[in-house]
Amino acid sequence: MSTAKLIFEGKEYEFPVFEGTEGETAIDISTLRAKTGAITYDHGYGNTGSCKSSITFIDGEKGILRYRGYPIEELATNSKFPEVAYLLIYDHLPTKPELLEWRRQLTNHSFIHEGMMNFFDHYPPTAHPMAILSAMVASLYTFYPDSETNEQVELNIRRLLGQAKTIAAFSYKISRGEPILYPKAELSYAANFLRMMFGSPAEEYVVSDVQERALNQLLILHADHEQNCSTSTVRMVGSSQANLYASISAGISGLWGPLHGGANQAVIEMLEKILADGGDYKKYVELAKKKDSGFRLMGFGHRVYKNFDPRAKIIKKACDEVLNEMGISDPLLDLAKNIEDVALNDDYFIEKKLYPNVDFYSGIIYRAMGFPTNMFTVLFSIGRLPGWIAQWLEMRKDPDNRIHRPRQIYTGENKRTFIPVDKR
Repeated sequence: MSTAKLIFEGKEYEFPVFEGTEGETAIDISTLRAKTGAITYDHGYGNTGSCKSSITFIDGEKGILRYRGYPIEELATNSKFPEVAYLLIYDHLPTKPELLEWRRQLTNHSFIHEGMMNFFDHYPPTAHPMAILSAMVASLYTFYPDSETNEQVELNIRRLLGQAKTIAAFSYKISRGEPILYPKAELSYAANFLRMMFGSPAEEYVVSDVQERALNQLLILHADHEQNCSTSTVRMVGSSQANLYASISAGISGLWGPLHGGANQAVIEMLEKILADGGDYKKYVELAKKKDSGFRLMGFGHRVYKNFDPRAKIIKKACDEVLNEMGISDPLLDLAKNIEDVALNDDYFIEKKLYPNVDFYSGIIYRAMGFPTNMFTVLFSIGRLPGWIAQWLEMRKDPDNRIHRPRQIYTGENKRTFIPVDKR
């Protein structure tokens, strides 16, 4: 094993260096504080590897994303969301009998405990569906206590994957004062969700093949993305040996922010702002080039990908198919297409590699399909569930796992003497 040397205060220290299966190099500083008394400072953990993982590989420079070694392009084109969920959680593609049984179990566990139905009645109609989803997922533990046996954990995985989409659809229906629809066994995971969202007891809802395929792809594309904010949150909460439901609920809250899962919602809000200002998209494209303008073109560029987001290439095609099939006339969607065309052919964006990312296209698709803006992040959460579960399981099975406890550099006051309030 090779080593890295650090010279600190005149003394030399050696630390082991190891390499991942795709050539990623890491310096193991686990003993840094014990050896030197110092810690590293890495604001936002951008250069810190918090774990070893065999789930997802990303090469941001080359625009590569793989789940368990399989390229995202092949999975999104040839598989369904439950199959990818199985792959992420169990580290192999299911056989046909395994997949049939897996789908059957997800359907059987998609019905919410009747005792939970009372919860929905007490949320105000204006309650954000992410707040409801996070709270309801945490509440699942009260109905299905986790005994921490492998059998119980397996059962809770199926309950969580099966019921999340039902909770999301019910929260939407109840907020609109509409009757709820229960899942149908013969429908796919994506089709069931679309039917529960937009169907009515008065008339059978026919799920569009194009929309079902687009939603299926979006769920797959969002299924995992390495150690992002929400996934790291799931691992951090789980490192305390918190149960699966509590850990996933925390991940949902982490995903909620506009810089993470809420990015596609921010795209639509940006488009609404431009439309309200007369729709002069070229003006805003120019503003995005100026650092002091305070305007940012949402949905372009990515913190990880320094090239084209591989997920965006896939979902752009689905976006075109959905818009063409539905024949929608929406000024917001027309605006998005115009901005896309300008940015893809503008030297500034090309040189800086600020291409449309998956959030840009997903927001457009969701809006075209009729999802309200506040449901966008919920859809992201449902897609990300398998990745969160897989990460939680991997951490749980790691014999070297310990509770996450980052250090800090204290910048506050030095020691002060307390003065009683009557003498101040």
